[in-house]
Amino acid sequence: MKRLWSRLGVRAASVGLLLAGLVGGVYLGQNREIQQASAESQLVMQANADEIQLLKARQAEHAAARAFRSKAEDAAAAKAATEAKAAAGKARTLEKKAIAAEAAEKKAAEAKKAEESGGPVVYTGEIPDSCNDYSGSRKIGCALMLDAGFGLAQFPCLDKLWKKESGWNYKATNRSSGAYGIPQSLPGSKMASEGSDWKTNPATQIKWGLGYIKGRYSTPCGAWSHSQNVGWY
Repeated sequence: MKRLWSRLGVRAASVGLLLAGLVGGVYLGQNREIQQASAESQLVMQANADEIQLLKARQAEHAAARAFRSKAEDAAAAKAATEAKAAAGKARTLEKKAIAAEAAEKKAAEAKKAEESGGPVVYTGEIPDSCNDYSGSRKIGCALMLDAGFGLAQFPCLDKLWKKESGWNYKATNRSSGAYGIPQSLPGSKMASEGSDWKTNPATQIKWGLGYIKGRYSTPCGAWSHSQNVGWY
C-alpha cells in the first residue's frame, strides 16, 4: 500500500513539473515576443528621431544659404549704390569745371573784344534800386560795394575816394607811378587776381579795390579818411 502511494506521488510530482515547464515556456515565449516588439519600437523611434534631426539640419543649411545670398545681395547693392554716388559726384564736378571754363572763356572773349573796340566790358550783374541814383562805373561800384558787405552809407566815402584817384575811369593811368584803373592799383597787374580782364572790366577793378580797402582800412570811409590825412590810400 505504501509503495502504491509512493508511485502515485512520484507521478503527481512529474506531472506538476511538466505543467510548470509548459507554463514557464509559454511565459518565456511571450516575454521574448514582448522584448522583441519593444526593441523594434525603440528602433522605429530612433529612426524617426534621426530623420527629424536630419530634416532640422537641412533646414538650417537652407536658412544659412538664404542668409548668405541675402547678405551678398545687400553687399552688392551697397557697392553699386556707392559706385553710382561716386560717379554722380564725379559727373557734377566735371560739369562744374566745364561751366566754369566756359564762363572764363566767355569772360576772356568779352575782355578781348572790349580791349579791341576800346570800350569797357559790360556789367551783367544785378543793380539794387538803392544804387539807381548813380550811373556808369559808379552804379556798378555801388552794387558791388553792397555785395561786399558794406552799408550804403559807405558809398559817399568810396565815391569821393575814387573820384579823386581816377574819376571812376577804368583806363585811368598814372604816368609817373604806373598805377592803373579805377582804384589806381600799383601795379595794375595786381588786379589780375580778380580776373584776366582787369584792363577793360570796371567790375573786376572795383572788386579788387574793395578787397584792398577791406583788408587795409576795414571800410571805404576808413580809406577816405586816410587819403585826406596823407594824400593817398
